[in-house]
Amino acid sequence: MDRLGVMEVFVLAVETGSFSAVARRLGMGQPTVSRLIAQLEAHLGSRLLLRSTRGLAPTEADAMVQQCRAGLSGRLRVSAPVTFARLHIIPHLAGFLVAHPGLDLEILLDDGNVDLISAGIEVALRIGKQADSSLVARCLARSDMRVLATPAYLAAKGEPETPQALQQHDLVLYSPRPGVGQQWRFRRGVEEKVVSGEGRLTVSAAEGMRAAVLAGLGLGIASEWMFAPELARGEVVAVLPEWQLPMQELWTLLPAGRQPGAKASAFLAFVTGLPGVGHTPAE
Repeated sequence: MDRLGVMEVFVLAVETGSFSAVARRLGMGQPTVSRLIAQLEAHLGSRLLLRSTRGLAPTEADAMVQQCRAGLSGRLRVSAPVTFARLHIIPHLAGFLVAHPGLDLEILLDDGNVDLISAGIEVALRIGKQADSSLVARCLARSDMRVLATPAYLAAKGEPETPQALQQHDLVLYSPRPGVGQQWRFRRGVEEKVVSGEGRLTVSAAEGMRAAVLAGLGLGIASEWMFAPELARGEVVAVLPEWQLPMQELWTLLPAGRQPGAKASAFLAFVTGLPGVGHTPAE
């Protein structure tokens, strides 16, 4: 997405009454315009535009349009997982900040469950399923999970040919509670294997797991998000490619009873459009 941002796309759609007109003005495809508007509506949890043969008509969007015209301003405080933000958000922030010169962004990097109210967080990103009923949670994107290792480790220890063979390998476990064993559910077609593992090395932060796997200390089971640069460069490789693990999920969280404001919605739309974020779940 270019510097105009998804909120500006929405404003143009309201003004022109046509996705085709927006696409021509911005030099992008009409399906891209439609997808961006659909993502914005999904994040807000409400329909913003009514489609008909005569074109587009806004619903209860006047206040948002006025805010977009005035430009996003003030401070937005976001919570995000350390490794995910370092690899996938922060390197791409320049375009977002240029598009919104009146906006100050504060990102609290924390892998834990930050209390949104006391920390003044307007929107949080978290990895993994969320069970806190006091929060409004929505799955934002998904990534494949892989069994990963460096080529040097595989050359020295061999490559596992079955999920059960993982138990004979050095495993690097990522767990906020060290000492707790883990289980993984592998699927291949209709076949399913559940493997338990207790690695010699367990770390409580994703950065520690990355460092250990990259140092050749063992196999790690992690999302493609966590090792995206190294997978692209061949510094780590996936084993057991014919077996699938449950996908990892990126969730957006809000305090109970709240809907994301214009600033938070613009940030979430920016995140979903980032390269490498992964599969966006169907609504």
